[in-house]
Amino acid sequence: MDRYEARRRALHRLRTQLDQPSGRGGIAKLAAILGKAPNYVSRMLYESTKEGSKRIGDDSVALLNEKFPGWMAEDGWGSAGSNVLQFAPDARAATSHHDDLTIHQFGTGGSMGQGLHLPDQPGVIQSWRVSAEWVEKNVRAYSAKQNLCIVTGFGDSMQPMFNPGDPLLVDVGIRVVDFDAVYFFRVGNEGFVKRLQRIPMESGLIIRAKSENKEYDSWDITSVMDFEVLGRVLKVWCSRDF
Repeated sequence: MDRYEARRRALHRLRTQLDQPSGRGGIAKLAAILGKAPNYVSRMLYESTKEGSKRIGDDSVALLNEKFPGWMAEDGWGSAGSNVLQFAPDARAATSHHDDLTIHQFGTGGSMGQGLHLPDQPGVIQSWRVSAEWVEKNVRAYSAKQNLCIVTGFGDSMQPMFNPGDPLLVDVGIRVVDFDAVYFFRVGNEGFVKRLQRIPMESGLIIRAKSENKEYDSWDITSVMDFEVLGRVLKVWCSRDF
């Protein structure tokens, strides 16, 4: 068995554990931790001979080692005689027994199997731990709690909405521009946060990327671009220095 097949089998076991107790949700949890689309994670579980399969790279292994120590070992991912996965402290992408939720950063290193470049990002916010009540009262709409992640603000193109280094709450379960809003997306290997506007034209629908900072020009996303929505921005915080 080569290393990629060993990784695939280990990821399948991990996904099964994360599915408990409801029997579902493991793919979404892994997607949020790895910073990948859920359908991409599903393809990581494909056998290598299946069309569309994706290898599990070293960057993904490093992230999973941090969050789930021992996940690669057949007998190292649960206590003796148990099916209970052993998590690193504060590493859950789900509610704890106190109904708290740990919201992790978007994993740019593993995005789409390639590094995602976020220019002028002054460090990252690695995680938040919030109560279920906070989510209920402060986040108006989201696809699933496990799909919430943090993107640390980068660049100045969206000022005054937010500043570089400010936290953005993103729903990675939203993968299409279904209405005008602020989205986190990529073109090639470069990440962007922009307001995306759907504009009907005689030739068809176009998507226009708009910055809050008026010093930046708007630009259109064309069909020849390697464009992918990574999530919709649900909430931002704008810092002030005193």
